[in-house]
Amino acid sequence: MEIKGKAAVIVGGASGMAKATAEMLVREGGRVSILDLPTSKGEEVAKQLGGTFHPCDVTDFAGTEAALAAACDDLGALHVVCNTAGGGIVMRTLSKKGPHPLEDFQRVIDLNLVATFNVARLAAARMNENDADEGGERGVIINTASIAAFEGQIGQIAYTAAKAGIAGMCLTMARDLGSLGIRVMAIAPSLFLTGLTSMVPEEMAAPLTAGAAFPKRMGKPEEYARVAQAIIETPMLNGSTIRLDGGQRFQPK
Repeated sequence: MEIKGKAAVIVGGASGMAKATAEMLVREGGRVSILDLPTSKGEEVAKQLGGTFHPCDVTDFAGTEAALAAACDDLGALHVVCNTAGGGIVMRTLSKKGPHPLEDFQRVIDLNLVATFNVARLAAARMNENDADEGGERGVIINTASIAAFEGQIGQIAYTAAKAGIAGMCLTMARDLGSLGIRVMAIAPSLFLTGLTSMVPEEMAAPLTAGAAFPKRMGKPEEYARVAQAIIETPMLNGSTIRLDGGQRFQPK
């Protein structure tokens, strides 16, 4: 899909990998609308990019539906959605305090997996309203997993389950939507310079990335954006999860 002239909604777009992706889309001639928390810098970022901002909490599923609908109405269409919203906790299945609290597990699943599916299902419905391009394509959905989906560390049980779910539903969703000309991909980053990790000194980051093949460093948000661009522009990329990790494999802890 050619990016120029296309409309995109970026969930979590006020910072990090999503912000870099929004910036890439605008550079390439696309139009963007950002969804992020009311407390985020979403309005400021959207203004810088000539786009719109719609505050929402992705765990408020009805509120997210309303925000996404408003964003699509502003854009006049929806061709691309990129969802990076998420987060985790550190808690073992069983600790000295007892079993992992079920409500904490559910909260992480809602934030990562259920929220991702909610955005994707709603985005697909809007994309299906598009006229297909010359290649029969109507839209591209990019979800964000993590390499923790494949080798989660001790204490990451909830996060691992959520991100594994995102990776696991990628092919099935692509098959569900293939006849409509809508592609689905997931990106699974390792440790990236986003949020709190963006403030980690290099000497502290080095041990965390020592297991990478090359480069032995944290990923940069613009590298995520480059992969997102390749996904959008390459029709044969569909139904897969791309590891973006420099050959990193998480150890048990």
